[in-house]
Amino acid sequence: MNKVRITVLKTTLDKELAKEYGVAGLGPCPMLKAGQVFYADYAKPQGLCDEAWKAIYQYVFALAHGGEQLFYYGDWIREKGVAICSCNDGIRPVIFKLECTDIQAKAGE
Repeated sequence: MNKVRITVLKTTLDKELAKEYGVAGLGPCPMLKAGQVFYADYAKPQGLCDEAWKAIYQYVFALAHGGEQLFYYGDWIREKGVAICSCNDGIRPVIFKLECTDIQAKAGE
């Protein structure tokens, strides 16, 4: 099993939905910032939002276990071993790039 690189591509805010449903002053997710990088295999990396992890962990797990050959490739992603996912916040989703790496996961990490 190899580690998967998780990069925060961007934080977003749907202004229309925020205006209709959000609390006053709601902005993009304050927990994560574009450019942050995490590494994971089966366990949530320290500092990554719990809700974001719930939304992406199955993709991380698949990529960590050799999903680089089939995962999204040719369907809508043109690069093997890459997935573009988002957290489940419908008003201010965070967009992630997941990538297979050659970094071997160590037992007990």
